[in-house]
Amino acid sequence: MDLSLTIKSFSFKLQNSLKTSQGAIKKKEGWLIKLETKAGKVGWGEISPINYEELKKCESILKALGKTFARETLEKNLPLFPGSLGFGLGAALAEIDSLIDFKDNKSEFADEETAFLLPTDGSIISELESKLHCFSNSSKEITIKWKVSILPNKTEKELLNQILYLLPINGHLRIDANAGWSRNQANDWVNYLKGEKRLEWIEQPLASNDIAGLTELATKVPIALDESLIDYPELRKTWKSWQIRKPSLEGDPRILLNELKNKVGFRTISTAFETGIGKRWIEYLATLQRQGPTPKAPGLGRGWCPNCELFSSNPELVWRSA
Repeated sequence: MDLSLTIKSFSFKLQNSLKTSQGAIKKKEGWLIKLETKAGKVGWGEISPINYEELKKCESILKALGKTFARETLEKNLPLFPGSLGFGLGAALAEIDSLIDFKDNKSEFADEETAFLLPTDGSIISELESKLHCFSNSSKEITIKWKVSILPNKTEKELLNQILYLLPINGHLRIDANAGWSRNQANDWVNYLKGEKRLEWIEQPLASNDIAGLTELATKVPIALDESLIDYPELRKTWKSWQIRKPSLEGDPRILLNELKNKVGFRTISTAFETGIGKRWIEYLATLQRQGPTPKAPGLGRGWCPNCELFSSNPELVWRSA
């Protein structure tokens, strides 16, 4: 089967800069793709790497692919491509094959059904208080995600105490160090939080290659992997604790789609700030995860991307606005 490929570039700034221990994310750029068969079946995809090196590599591969190619060639090379490129092309192929049903492009997630990502500037506590006020008359449980290893450790420990004081007994806290802690620092936090029932997990407390250290920490509190799963994909089959899956960065989404359809547990879905074309997949996979054996609120990054047609659930509108 021959396929034709059309590409459009996009770029947008986040509403606020997202600081992590590895630097700040201020904008996203990449490509929207449209794959079409000779029979006229269309599949949409998005390629939006998180780092510049992968962006340039994807650009080079896209140029080499050309405008038309055999599907068999694409399928053979797909596992060798960078994760973000594998996601975009795999998503388009899945749509051509009708492996997914986006239900007329309507999102099933209300804002309060996703984890709330705290800001990474000085407004952490005031934003938390504001969000908690919104939940005060609701029966829904709030889930908070907090990125650490950004401010001095002493300051973040003080913020932790304030967050725990404010968080209701039925609230949930996720702490994300983005691989920024040493073993000593991670053990200090783990020992402090051990027994805290509102802690869902600590995400990627150590470097992605410190599997021994991560495994040891997981004997004390739930440890979720993120960066390790991108750098060492084989861990997606062997890590028994939580996995933070970012579909738009990890490659062909048909693999994760199959896992979730087979009710594999201990996965949660997280955004890497996609346009509407990629967001359809994030929310679709998150819906499957919530129907599985270990349902959790996804991390959809509400409020961090602009409010415009580039983030519409209708791929035609997204394509037109790029």
